[in-house]
Amino acid sequence: MSNTDLKGANHKALLSRVNKIEGQVRGIKKMIDDEKYCVDVLTQIKASRSALKSLELLILEGHLNHCVISAIESKSKQGASEKIEEILNLLKKSSK
Repeated sequence: MSNTDLKGANHKALLSRVNKIEGQVRGIKKMIDDEKYCVDVLTQIKASRSALKSLELLILEGHLNHCVISAIESKSKQGASEKIEEILNLLKKSSK
């Protein structure tokens, strides 16, 4: 992914989501510092994981709709194959 792939209309929305997740993680740290009830901390961890997964899917969707489609439309079989291989490797890593 080049540096420009995350630019555009969704850039601010993505940054907003990351800032929200960052706040959630800081909140978890504070809960641990304050020795909050375990289930409450676990609930916040689950919410943070869900927010990260949502962010991941948004970025993946953008990558597929921009980078992969551009590679396919360029008629470069090698370029398209590389993009598809990147996605497959990413999915393989996340399934472990």
